[in-house]
Amino acid sequence: MNTAAPALSVTAIFAHHPGRRQAIPLFLAKVSAGFPSPADDFLEKKIDLNEHLVRHPAATFFVRVAGDSMKNAGIFCGDILVVDRSLEAGDGSVVVAVLDGEFTVKRVLKTDGRIFLVPANEAYSPVEVTAEMDFTVWGVVTSVIHSLRA
Repeated sequence: MNTAAPALSVTAIFAHHPGRRQAIPLFLAKVSAGFPSPADDFLEKKIDLNEHLVRHPAATFFVRVAGDSMKNAGIFCGDILVVDRSLEAGDGSVVVAVLDGEFTVKRVLKTDGRIFLVPANEAYSPVEVTAEMDFTVWGVVTSVIHSLRA
């Protein structure tokens, strides 16, 4: 197994501010990869993204990442991850981990009593977490925010 430095790293951590709410219009009409019909110019209600992205406000952080080791999981350089520190990482969870003093984002794989940090990019190898390593799951990734514009 490769024990090289993490290929997807954390570049910034931001705390969630539960008092800051921003309601955004939610259209009632379903959109099939297009725009809402002009005939449907009414709104169902306002939507607050905190209601959908943040389950545990006191334990939720937003993390900006750099690198490409999780690109096949839909996590790209510059994305913002919603990370819940109150959740326990299960087998298959995408996590922000601290491995030998460095933040990394990987999928946790537990097999035969062993733990692996698995990238989602074939250019990188999984890393087996051994007793000699300083390893902590910092939090579980619950959502990814990324822009479709460069």
